[in-house]
Amino acid sequence: MLSELQSVVQLTPTSAARRPVPGSVQMKRYDLRSRTDRLDPETDYEEMSRILAAQEFPWDINQALSFALFRTYAVPSIGKLLFSTGEFTDKVQKRYDDTSLILDAILEHGLSSTEGRKSVRRMNQMHGSYDISNEDMLYVLATFVVTPVRWLDEYGWRKMTDNEIVGSTNYYRHLGRYMNIKDTPDTYEGFVKLLDDYEREHFSFDSGARAVADSTLDLMCTFSPNNLAPKALVKGFAFALMDDHLLDAFHYKHPSTAMRVVSRGALKVRARLLRFFPVRTKRKFARELPNIRSYPNGYKVEDLGTFPTGCPVKHLQADQQAQA
Repeated sequence: MLSELQSVVQLTPTSAARRPVPGSVQMKRYDLRSRTDRLDPETDYEEMSRILAAQEFPWDINQALSFALFRTYAVPSIGKLLFSTGEFTDKVQKRYDDTSLILDAILEHGLSSTEGRKSVRRMNQMHGSYDISNEDMLYVLATFVVTPVRWLDEYGWRKMTDNEIVGSTNYYRHLGRYMNIKDTPDTYEGFVKLLDDYEREHFSFDSGARAVADSTLDLMCTFSPNNLAPKALVKGFAFALMDDHLLDAFHYKHPSTAMRVVSRGALKVRARLLRFFPVRTKRKFARELPNIRSYPNGYKVEDLGTFPTGCPVKHLQADQQAQA
């Protein structure tokens, strides 16, 4: 969702994009798919995920994961917590950057690497400061498993193969174990059922969650080239990509049929054109994206995120009880 207009505008490959990276071998369009199909999804899931997210579909998976996080706000227990911290309304750029960079370090270096362990530890420290249920954590994990597959089914230049889906699922299953998330499904289909059932049961309106969603959309409007277009148009494009259940949970107005057709059609045209583009030979990680703007002088993973001294959820619950 974040800066989804960018690749619709930039459809023509430059001469630099056509040239292979020095020292690299020119690859054919489906060579990366052939490579992932030769990998074992039970043991090579990290390498498969790096190929998919940093080389084969870097823009698409970034958009899909942005949508995945956005969906979680529609669960009141999640959206209300995020609003209560103030981080997602007062410091939304930093929170966007920190989330991206922490997950990026895990992907780039590996779950068991020094940087990967630092990142997981930092994430667990933040989550451990709040009263978050295992069910909510499991649901958030499910959005990361399912949303990229669904996005690529609709807007990708190709769909993920069955082997890639199993590998990506295993990557997040293992990440979930490092995060002490219990009862993770064993299969992609299990995550799909968990996500759909959870949203059907829990999606509902909360004013705090709506404020977090509004703040996220406002941030999206500042990203290049979105900042060159009217905010109403950029947000309308984003709304057109959302399902009715998600729109209703935030009390957002449904976009017109024409807006849906144009917005979704633009992404599908982009997908068809990408089939003729050269293969990316150099991996591109989230830290290299222009939307990451909080750390122009660099950063340390252990310094990212929040360092709360108390639990906003408990304070919020106490306030609600006092008002009852």
